[in-house]
Amino acid sequence: MSSSVITPAAVLRGLKPDWLSDPKVWRTEVLAGLVVGLALIPEAISFSIIAGVDPAIGLFASFTMAVVISVVGGRRAMISAATGAVALVIAPLNREHGLGYLIAAVILAGIFQVALGALGVAKLMRFVPRSVMVGFVNALAILIFVAQVPEMHDVPWAVYPLIAGGLALMVFFPRATKVIPAPLVSIVILTVITVAAGIAVPTVGDKGDLPSSLPAPGLPDVPFTLDTLTTIAPYAFAMALVGLMESLMTAKLVDEITDTHSSKTRESIGQGIANIVTGFFGGMGGCAMIGQTMINVKVSGARTRLSTFLAGSFLMVLCIVFGPVVSDIPMAALVAVMVMVSFATFDWHSIAPKTLRRMPAGEIAVMVITVGVVVATHNLAIGVVVGSVTAMVVFAKRVARLADVTAVTDPDGSGVVYSVSGELFFASSNDLAGRFDYAGDPDRIVIDLSAAHIWDASSVAALDAVQTKYAQRGKTVEIIGLNAPSADLHGKLTGELTSH
Repeated sequence: MSSSVITPAAVLRGLKPDWLSDPKVWRTEVLAGLVVGLALIPEAISFSIIAGVDPAIGLFASFTMAVVISVVGGRRAMISAATGAVALVIAPLNREHGLGYLIAAVILAGIFQVALGALGVAKLMRFVPRSVMVGFVNALAILIFVAQVPEMHDVPWAVYPLIAGGLALMVFFPRATKVIPAPLVSIVILTVITVAAGIAVPTVGDKGDLPSSLPAPGLPDVPFTLDTLTTIAPYAFAMALVGLMESLMTAKLVDEITDTHSSKTRESIGQGIANIVTGFFGGMGGCAMIGQTMINVKVSGARTRLSTFLAGSFLMVLCIVFGPVVSDIPMAALVAVMVMVSFATFDWHSIAPKTLRRMPAGEIAVMVITVGVVVATHNLAIGVVVGSVTAMVVFAKRVARLADVTAVTDPDGSGVVYSVSGELFFASSNDLAGRFDYAGDPDRIVIDLSAAHIWDASSVAALDAVQTKYAQRGKTVEIIGLNAPSADLHGKLTGELTSH
């Protein structure tokens, strides 16, 4: 008989993350973090411009979001930073009330996300149908493109060939190698061209100063009054919803790619904590980034929290050390990046004629309504809510059509059996009472619900109405075939839904 002794050293080895015990994992995570950190710089600056804030605000947000979520998030290796979705939601608040209100809204959004995460909002994502998701993504792509139009209006002629050249680089460079992100290559080359040739075009430096030091914590510069709360609350809640939806969708995608499970509740709460910290450090907030996460997980092969942490850390080091160089980046290069992001984000398959011919008309309508509402309101959360409600109406209408009633009269004419099939709920049961021949039926009526299911009080009330109409004519009704849940609901509510 032998026994094994578990030593403290063995326990510590078991607790050590993979990147501490495996040099190969360490190398993969560090390189992935560096590549993502480099790729984050142009997008963070571009999203800052969409939000109408200095580039430093977006860069601070990307730094704090990535570092904090690497510790508290529920999905390892997922990248969170400043995003276009969040920028579009909070841009109107910054435009109308200023940066202080934007920062306050970011903190409040984080509080909302923590509360929603604790309440289990992650479980509600299953009720958002695919057609709404597709509409959400397509609307986001359209808004990102529309946000670039002002940067292409009333500018020097050289801006246009620079944008075209940037787009060409991002299309063709990945065919040579995908080790270095094509957007970064495009920005570097266009910056070198404009600086070396002395081409006078708008630059990042024209938009505001880059950070020269790490962000310092502080409170938002707003009056702490009820009026301020009512001003920022709608934007904060919209940001919380949009951030959670985008983050949970990204987490689900990473789960599928890596064949691993993640805690969606922890991710929801973690997003809130990251936004609260980001707000106190003067950032514009953010959420998970689908594109950068794919670079980290799919292209670079990262699997741990280290890559996420290093992505944020490398980002800030690059800005502080190479700030003057970043200031010389032409705006045309960033516009090209965002146009490319827009085209890559849009789900072109969803509008292909072959797809549209096969898709049910109701689902196409849901997608179009979602896109239309988002583009009209510039609010992704409103579009998702309206799209989801529309999808529910379409679904209810479709299911209601499946409910049917057929009658079979006994050969001797002494009774009739009505067979009811389908799902009985408020939409399908409203017309139920009109499917019976109260005057012409014999004295004994059987309603067979073996092929039906009762879902709500409306259905019980409809069956009560049928029984009442027959009773007024001196006829008896027997209901048979109820399954256990239907029988339980019917037993509790029958006779209790109408006043006497």
